[in-house]
Order: sequence, then structure tokens, then C-alpha cells
Amino acid sequence: MQNMNLEHRILVVDDEEDILEILKYNLKNEGFKVKTAADGEAALIVANDFDPHLILLDIMMPGMDGIEVCQKLRKNPKFKNTIIAFLTARSEAFTQISALDSGGDDFINKPIKPNVLKSRINALLRRLAVNPSEDGKALITKFGSMEIDEEQFKVLVDGKDTGLAKKEFELLSLLASRPGKVFKRNEILSKIWGNDVIVGDRTIDVHIRKLREKIGDHFIHTMKGVGYKFDF
Repeated sequence: MQNMNLEHRILVVDDEEDILEILKYNLKNEGFKVKTAADGEAALIVANDFDPHLILLDIMMPGMDGIEVCQKLRKNPKFKNTIIAFLTARSEAFTQISALDSGGDDFINKPIKPNVLKSRINALLRRLAVNPSEDGKALITKFGSMEIDEEQFKVLVDGKDTGLAKKEFELLSLLASRPGKVFKRNEILSKIWGNDVIVGDRTIDVHIRKLREKIGDHFIHTMKGVGYKFDF
């Protein structure tokens, strides 16, 4: 993991002490500032004091579970932009959808592999590195070999114009606005095509396929049964 993270604060929430210790050890070794909480109530208190950039939140906890913790955090304007990634031993689509519906940005399946954890955290924290313009919106954003120009409606990959159509550009801009976040299909349909236009899931799939043909297939990742996310 790149050592760009000395100022990044991460809160780890899990009711299993061994998992807390392992994650805390690995994250501190990467230069992060780390706090832990063993239950939902403690998580809310620590989060308020620690003001983390990223929260790794276990879903299945006794008492207040991770879904409820996330919902409470999102109701507080202080945590509007805090990145929340769920830790779960369950990979069912309905669990993932519930996590996203509660305000989560991503989910990481247990057992957690250190190298996977590092790459996922890197992807999630990259969104904090985007430099906005004075009005709060970045006009030109770089993601590795890709450059998105919101003013000229252009996308360059390795310096070459990809020639995206309007909807392709809008779709890519949406996904790239929050790297690492999983956008559900209904959210994509609503934001790109609007609620007044009747289109099906196949429409999204076709646009994603065309995007991958033009920009490469490693930027947009399919989350089966849920939606899509952008990473680089």
C-alpha cells in the first residue's frame, strides 16, 4: 500500500477481539491512525471523538448491528462523507444490498486477506485525494492512465481521446465520482436516465460493455447481483 496515509484515520468495528487486533496491527504497520470498537454503541462514541476518514464496520454484531450503526452515522451531517466499508462473512446479494441501502460505500468479505484489505482501502481512500475546484467540483480528474475532463466532456486514456457518447460519459463520470463505491442498478438508472424514462437493466449492461471497449476493462468492476463500481 502506498504510504500516502499518515494523516488518514481508520475506525475498525468488530465484536471479535482477534479480528480487531489483527486489523489494527496491519493498518498501523501501513501508517494509518487506528482506533477500534467492539460493539455498535462504542463505535458511535469513538467515531464522534476520532472523526475517522474510513470506518471498517462488521455487519453481524450482538445488540446494535452494523447496518443500524451505519444508519445512525449517516443521519449525522458530520459523517456525510465518511467512507464506510462493511466487513461480512455473508456474500448473499440481499446482505450486500442492505448494506448499501443503509449508507455503506463498499463491503469486504471475511476471512479478510491482508493484501485484499490493502488494495480495497487504497481504492476507497483515493476519492479523498481528488482536488476539487473552487466550487467544490473537480473539472479535470486523473485516475492513473485515465483523465476525465468534465468541462470538455472528454475522457483520455494514455493521452488518447476515447470518443465517448454522452450517456457513456455521464455513466463513467457517475461511477468515477466515488471510486470504490458500489452503485446499485436502480441508482444508476435514476441518476443517468431519470425516473421518467423507462429503460431496463440491459441498457446499463450495454453501456458498460461499450465503455469497457473504449476505456479498457480494468476500470469498471461488476458486483454480481448488485451493480458496478469504478477502481483504478
